[in-house]
Amino acid sequence: MNNDEENAGERRRAASAAGLTCADLTDALGRKHRHRAHITGLVSPTPERILFGRVVTISFFPTCHAVLDPEQYTFGRLFHQAVDASPADPGNTVLVMASNGHNSTSLAGGTKLSRATNVGLAGVLTDGHLRDFDELAEEPFAAWCSGEAVAWGGAVVTPFQANIPVVIDGVGIYPGQYIFCDSSGAVVIPDNDIDDVLETAHRVRADDAASRDLIAREDRSGLAHER
Repeated sequence: MNNDEENAGERRRAASAAGLTCADLTDALGRKHRHRAHITGLVSPTPERILFGRVVTISFFPTCHAVLDPEQYTFGRLFHQAVDASPADPGNTVLVMASNGHNSTSLAGGTKLSRATNVGLAGVLTDGHLRDFDELAEEPFAAWCSGEAVAWGGAVVTPFQANIPVVIDGVGIYPGQYIFCDSSGAVVIPDNDIDDVLETAHRVRADDAASRDLIAREDRSGLAHER
């Protein structure tokens, strides 16, 4: 498959995901796998924005300038290293940043994440905090995190590795997988299962609509009657 075909496939998947919710996709994935794949407790400066795309990662590590040279371990270098390795174009790529236990620390803010606009990234998701919600709300990408920060976090954590498996809220996330996030939470979907999970999620949504219709016709005995 050439790049044009692959990118067309990513756009088709994004269009399909736009009509779904995190709950739909979590239920659909649960019909295939039993592992936990959902993440909750996320906030956003623009909670109405849906985030969907292929995962690239940056893993942070406790800051120690004696070991991690601050000239080498920079957000800019790790950001481009991660995004350049994405199997999808930037518009269908999501940067996942793992705090490795420092989820009350700022991992980035409006200035650093302006790179996401420059490359056209779909958005970012992290279990850490982000700064500058007002600035991020003006950017075109979606941003989801565990809270808004005030203080700079560079004295606590350092960008350490790009495109390695990470853990967010107990969920294992691998580069190349898919992530979907809305105001209810996020779900991580293995790349080999994405088309089947999207199709199943639409069936889940249709089944739920049919169930609501039946419930609307119930009498007090719990039996549905024709209208």
